Amino acid sequence: MDAAPILAKIAEALERHGLEAVLIGNAAAALQGAPVTTVDFDFFFRKTPANLKKLKRIAADLGAIALHPYYPASGLIRLMRDDDGLQLDFMDVIDGVPSFEGLRRRSLRVRMGAASLSPDFSSILAADLAIGR
Repeated sequence: MDAAPILAKIAEALERHGLEAVLIGNAAAALQGAPVTTVDFDFFFRKTPANLKKLKRIAADLGAIALHPYYPASGLIRLMRDDDGLQLDFMDVIDGVPSFEGLRRRSLRVRMGAASLSPDFSSILAADLAIGR
């Protein structure tokens, strides 16, 4: 499956609504050439009231709903679209990653359609080290 068309739509929605987020996890690793697969897209973002409103607008734009599947244990916000199983996870805390700003600053910019995404593979390594994997 070629994820480029859906990543382009996601990148365009993020840019249209002005949400800064860094693509992390296996999708970021795949964009950087790692031989991995994934069924979802993970993002690191700043959890502010303004950004939470942007997430709701992005969910509507993508035909998805916003969920808090692990509340109150986790602040993860999931955008889910039932018709094709699209799943976007937005996290504001990643073990081993001290700040969003630091990760965003060192992430790449990758063109996806008419917009860009910022993938970062190092966040996976930092999280794995932080939890002892």
